[in-house]
Amino acid sequence: MADSSFLSNRLDRAAAPLLVGDLLALIVMLTIGTLNHTSVEFLTANPLYLPGVYAPFLIAWALIAPVVGAYSAGAAETAKSSVPLAIRSWIPAAVVGLGLRAFVFRGGAELSFAVVMLVAGSAFLGGWRALYFRLR
Repeated sequence: MADSSFLSNRLDRAAAPLLVGDLLALIVMLTIGTLNHTSVEFLTANPLYLPGVYAPFLIAWALIAPVVGAYSAGAAETAKSSVPLAIRSWIPAAVVGLGLRAFVFRGGAELSFAVVMLVAGSAFLGGWRALYFRLR
C-alpha cells in the first residue's frame, strides 16, 4: 500500500511556476476589475482596499486549487491538461471566494458579478497557462 497522502498526490514541485503565475493572473484580473469601479486616487488613499478585494478569492484559490489538482503532475506537463485543471479549479474557488466576499469580507456577490468572476477568472487563468506552455 502506498504511503502517500491525497494532497501529496495533488502537489508537484514542477507545477511551482504555475502557482506563481496563477496568483499573478488572479491579482491582475482583480486589480483590473477594481479599477473599473474605483480610481487610482481612491486606491492610493485606501491602501488596504485592494488586499481586501484579493483576500477572499486568493484564500479560496489556495483551499480549492490543490484539492482539484491545479498543481498535480499532470498540470505541469502540457497546456492540454493544465488549462482545464485551472478552469475546473477556478469554478469552485470563485464560488467559495464569492461566499467569503459576501459573508466575511466587505462586498457583495450579485449574480452579474459572479458571472463576470467565473468568466474572467477562467479566461485569465486559462490564458496565462496557455501562454506559459507556448513560451516554455
